[in-house]
Parts: sequence; C-alpha cells; structure tokens
Amino acid sequence: MKQNINNISRRSFLKMLGIGGAATIAACAGKKNTDNAADEYKNQVEPPVGKMTYRTCTNSGDKVSILGYGMMRLPMIEGTEEFDQEMINRQVDYAIEHGLNYFDTSPVYCRGLSERCTGIALSRHPRNKYFVATKMSNFDPSFWPLDASIKMYHDSMKELQVDYIDYYLLHSIGGGGMENLHQRFLDNGLLDYLVEERKAGRIRNLGFSYHGDVSVFDYLLSEHDKYHWDFVQIELNWLDWQYANEINDRNTDASYLYGELQKRGIPAVIMEPLLGGRLAKVPQYVVNELKQRQPEKSIASWAFRYAGTPEGVLTVLSGMTYMEHLKDNLLSYCPLEPLTKEEQELLDTKIAHQMMEEDLIPCNACQYCMPCPYGIDIPTIFTHYNKLKTEGFLPDPTAENPSQADPDYREKRRRYLISLDRHVPRDRQPDHCIQCGRCIHDKHCPQQINIPSKMLELSQLIEQLKQNG
Repeated sequence: MKQNINNISRRSFLKMLGIGGAATIAACAGKKNTDNAADEYKNQVEPPVGKMTYRTCTNSGDKVSILGYGMMRLPMIEGTEEFDQEMINRQVDYAIEHGLNYFDTSPVYCRGLSERCTGIALSRHPRNKYFVATKMSNFDPSFWPLDASIKMYHDSMKELQVDYIDYYLLHSIGGGGMENLHQRFLDNGLLDYLVEERKAGRIRNLGFSYHGDVSVFDYLLSEHDKYHWDFVQIELNWLDWQYANEINDRNTDASYLYGELQKRGIPAVIMEPLLGGRLAKVPQYVVNELKQRQPEKSIASWAFRYAGTPEGVLTVLSGMTYMEHLKDNLLSYCPLEPLTKEEQELLDTKIAHQMMEEDLIPCNACQYCMPCPYGIDIPTIFTHYNKLKTEGFLPDPTAENPSQADPDYREKRRRYLISLDRHVPRDRQPDHCIQCGRCIHDKHCPQQINIPSKMLELSQLIEQLKQNG
C-alpha cells in the first residue's frame, strides 16, 4: 500500500500541475521541532470522549466539530519521502473517536497525495461520520479550460473515495486579482458548473478560501444573492485580527473579513489559527504572561480558543502532523472554553501590539513555495530567523565592532550559526539560493514575501556573522 500511496515522483507531480502550478505544492511534514515539545507536552493528559463542541452550518444544518483536521502536513515515515499511511489512519481514527468530523484537503497538498491518503483513512469509517472538504486548485493555466477543471473535480471524488463532497471551495481566490478570478472561475463557466453540481447534491456546501486582493473577496460577497455561499474560509488569529495589513500590506485584517461574513450570515471556516506556528512559539514575555494565567495549558491552546470563540466560526483548521498536537487541540475544544472579553483584548490588543514591534518575516510555513528545485529549505530558514529574533538572540554584525556594541554578540552569533546548522543542512541554506524565482512564480506565496530577496539578505547576514567572529 505504501508504494501505491507514494508512487508519484516529484517530477511527475510538477508535470501534472504544470510549470506555473509547481510552487503551489504544500509539502506536508517537515522535521519535528523538538526544542520545546518535551516541556510543552510532558504532562499532557488524554482528551475526553464525547465532549467536542459543535457549530451548526446555517444552510445545510450540519453539526460540525469546532476543530477541523487540515490534511496538508501529514506524517511521514522517518528518514524517507513516504507518507505514513498507518499513522495517518491512527490519527484519523483517534480524531473521529473524539468527535472531530471535518477533514480539509486539496489536490495540491502533500505532493498531490493528500486526497488519496485522506480517502484511504476516511473510507474505513461510515460516510455519515465525517464531512470532507476539498478544493478547486486550478492555479495553473493548463487547468483553466472547463473540461480540465471538471476533471480535477471528479478526480478529487475518486481519490477521496466518495460520490459527493460535503464542502467544496474555490481555492485561494484573491491571488492575481480580479483577472485571475475571471480566468479560473468565471469566464470559463466553472463557477456556474459548480453551482449546478450543488443543486444536483454532489456538492453539499459551496464556498471559497481567500488570500490576497480584498476587492475579489468583496466582489464575491456582493454576489451572495446569486451564488448563495454556504461558507467562506479566512485567515483569523489574534495577531491578524487587527494587524494583518501591517504584517503584510497584501493581507486584510481578520476583523474586516469576519465582520463582512457576519453581516450576511455566512459561516467562517478558519485557517492559520497559529499563523504558521508563530503563535505557538511566542517571545518569552508572552509565555510568562499566559502561563501565569493558565500554567497547565499550552501556548497554542490560547490561539485555538481565540479562533474558536466567535460565534460565526464553523470550524478551526489545524494541520496536525503529530499525535501530541492532535491531543492538545482536542483538549482545547472538548469542550471549548470561550475566551472572556478581557482575554481577547489581552491577546489581540496588548500582546499583538508588543509583537508587532518585532518586525518578523511574515512566513506562515504553508510550504506553497516548496519544493525548491535547488533544495533550499525556505520555511525552516524563515522560522529559524523569526524564532531567534523573538527570543532576543538575533546578532547584529553591522556595527563597526559588534562585540563592543553588544556584550552578548559572540554568544548570539554562535547560537545563530550552530542552531541554523542543526535545523537546516548546509546545502539547503540561503547561500545556495540561485535567485531563480520559482518560489514566487505566479504569486504563489499567500503572504507575497519576496523570497529570493529575503534569501539574499539572510545569506549576507550569515556571511557577516562568519567573518565578524
């Protein structure tokens, strides 16, 4: 079975998506970050069965678990490039046992294998035990003709082993603006086709996920009377609530997105509750503040409670690679203890304002930029930089005499270089980037980071650190 699951090579998958779609691949699981995992989960208890919080989808009446399983960071067999179907099955079984019933995937996740892996795991359960969500991920122009997109839609059903899809999304509208929306969904008649599929019952709920140009978001909502959106997927967390546009001027504050959906009574599906893991790896002063209030809870649990508290939220997605992450999130939602107004303001006002002064690279570790054709580990490099900066260990080698300017410079320099080598192999570090631009081709980074430029900056920083010892 493992051979069948993993038999799509990187080359053949890139060919399947086309050159323009190559960078939309979300390479699921990376190396496990064990820096703080032992401390964070050493006293973890078993989440209770039968205590999951549910929300009702207003149009279909579905009772959906407030925790949704994002199937884009699936576990892999250690030391291989193969997905661990046995572990995927175990985690799906555990999730369903504890009341989780919403599973979100896409044709382009996990080298094109997420739907297949998800279908194998879910097909072992009665069809009425789960809701499956997948997407029209027709990013590459080769999929814009109607027949090509329709084939992608039917292939999703085959891979998922279903004859209807519970929640179907136009994937990542907003990237490329209105012109791209017309090319992918409107001018080719695809959206009209999907509306007819909903009428026929093969799609039970139709919606879209949003990143990018807010005019596209606004336009589709203005057409709500025509399309009757059943749900919309947005990025929402306690940093993006008021500061998404300041983090990245291409983003839109979650308070606006959520508010527009609420006006129309459209349920919100939440992605990026942890902002690519950044809200689980916060500065120490934030850890101290939160642990003082709830010492037994993980830092991540605060972000999940924040994302799940608004009443208009249908479900909160989490890409849970490891069992301890799944258990921790189940503990947050079995049942959900909504944040108080004071706790919400602590996060999205006081702490968010403090963190905005950090000026981090706005990478969410979605891995849409991967795989790099030259092996650069882009998300891990950015995560490493952000982690040391938030912890106050980022060395500044630009002073005339760094050691005199900062008494801790040598220790910071040593820590930065050693920890980089520990997390990223030498041949996958920034100085091996050749500036080919594949990672930003067709605007595939949802955060619109100029990745080659950032790689050059980090390469120069690392070189300065090596010379200014």
